[in-house]
Amino acid sequence: MTEAVKRRYDNSRRQAQARATSLKVIEVAKRLFIEHGYPATTIDAIAEAADVPLPSVYRLFGSKRALLAAVLDTSFGGDAQPVAFGDRPAVRAARDEPDPARMVTAFARIARELMDRSSAIQHVLATAAQVDPEMAELLAEIRRQRHTGQSRIVAALDARGALDPGLDKAEAADIAYALLSPEVHRILTVERGWPADRYERWIARSLSTLLPTGQRPVGY
Repeated sequence: MTEAVKRRYDNSRRQAQARATSLKVIEVAKRLFIEHGYPATTIDAIAEAADVPLPSVYRLFGSKRALLAAVLDTSFGGDAQPVAFGDRPAVRAARDEPDPARMVTAFARIARELMDRSSAIQHVLATAAQVDPEMAELLAEIRRQRHTGQSRIVAALDARGALDPGLDKAEAADIAYALLSPEVHRILTVERGWPADRYERWIARSLSTLLPTGQRPVGY
């Protein structure tokens, strides 16, 4: 009995160590990808910078592509928990918000926080996709997922009768997809130097144009 309990404890400890090592590698990989770009950053360099044996990095992730995908997933969600972004509590709460004006304001805050975490690494992916077919495939998949997720904002507004009657759902979904893109975020915050709070206010104001005029937040 004692030995069985000890074996379970040891296995739990090993799993915790593996998770900690995985997060360490992801953090280092994100920094190096952003600093040097995806093509120039090798698995060897990531392993050395993270002080993790190279075989362990391959055991945890399998390939550099899979490691970048893990970096992106962690950046999107804010942690390494296996929970889809659309199922995160803040996203679910925003989608379930009965007041349309408060809903778009909540999604503006979510967009700001998401871009704070992921904009730079998404730019790395977009740059790598120009020369690497695997990265182009990953970028296309992320864009499909993003459009699907952001379409749910429009669906939630439509379900409340809060979508501008001059827009159909497909057009409104495309507008949300464009407004909430990492490309627009980069233009405003990197090229034009906007602070994060100004970007958030602009997103809230811009998303509010999906609402009928009488339901838009005051001042928008």
